[in-house]
Amino acid sequence: MKSEIHPKYGRSEVTCACGNTWATGSVQESIRVDICDKCHPFYTGQQRIVDTLGRVERLRKRYAKKED
Repeated sequence: MKSEIHPKYGRSEVTCACGNTWATGSVQESIRVDICDKCHPFYTGQQRIVDTLGRVERLRKRYAKKED
C-alpha cells in the first residue's frame, strides 16, 4: 500500500437525535444519526407511525371500507 494516502482512523463520537452517545472508530471525528438502538421501535417495542401527508389515514379509510 502507498503511504500517506489513507485518512487517519481514530476514535469517533456518535450522537443520536434522541441524545444517546457512544464511541466507535471512524475517519470522522463526530457522527450524527437519526435513530439508534435506544429509540428504534424494533428494540423498544413502541411503534410510532409518522403520518406523512395523510397517507396513513388514507390507508386506514381504504381498509375500513373493505371490512364493512
